[in-house]
Amino acid sequence: MTDITYRERRGQIETYFDRTAVQAWARLTSDAPVGRVRATVRAGRDRMRATLLSWLPDDLQGLRVLDAGCGTGALAVEAANRGAQVLAIDLSPTLVNLARKRQPALANGGSIDFRSGDMLDPALGRFDYVVGMDSLIHYEAVDAVRVLAGLAARTQRAVLFTYAPSNPALIVFRAVGKLFPRGDRSPSIVPVAERSLHRRIDEDAELQGWHIGRTQRIASGFYTSQALEIIKE
Repeated sequence: MTDITYRERRGQIETYFDRTAVQAWARLTSDAPVGRVRATVRAGRDRMRATLLSWLPDDLQGLRVLDAGCGTGALAVEAANRGAQVLAIDLSPTLVNLARKRQPALANGGSIDFRSGDMLDPALGRFDYVVGMDSLIHYEAVDAVRVLAGLAARTQRAVLFTYAPSNPALIVFRAVGKLFPRGDRSPSIVPVAERSLHRRIDEDAELQGWHIGRTQRIASGFYTSQALEIIKE
């Protein structure tokens, strides 16, 4: 990954989530009524969040979790309610502010530190677990693996993330651009071949000492995403 490639793509994503489609995403991540297409996306995201949370320990007390690309904070809240000290970061200050406003009272001594910024910032410190739900789906495989390596370097136990699996349906959805109306369509989702991604992870010098764990695909209408776990040996 070249730094300019990552920074350029990051800038496009920040512009989209912080300016172009704030209202659309605020509504999608609420319980407000939405249209048929967005309803399938909402349902898929709910299932994916539940999947990633099921891969974390039920008891997270005393553990530090990075929610990388936290959006409006739903996953961070669930992790904090298990007792985790969560640092939840997103490129969009607007979504982070919304997450702060939505945060309920937390249980089990958990806490959330919401921030806007770059999930790869080493100043964020070290974590027991990192979760990146749909925060890498806009990057080419080579860049996504470099991001994973950067996150893994500061992680003690496991990194859980999602990517857009290469499949005919996703390619069609991407081509016709039906996920959102033209005015608030997201930066293009990049389909990634599973075998290629696994090979890149296995061969990456900075990910030696890590191995691939569980994987699960969630498909719900216009939402298709693949969860993958890498575990420190």
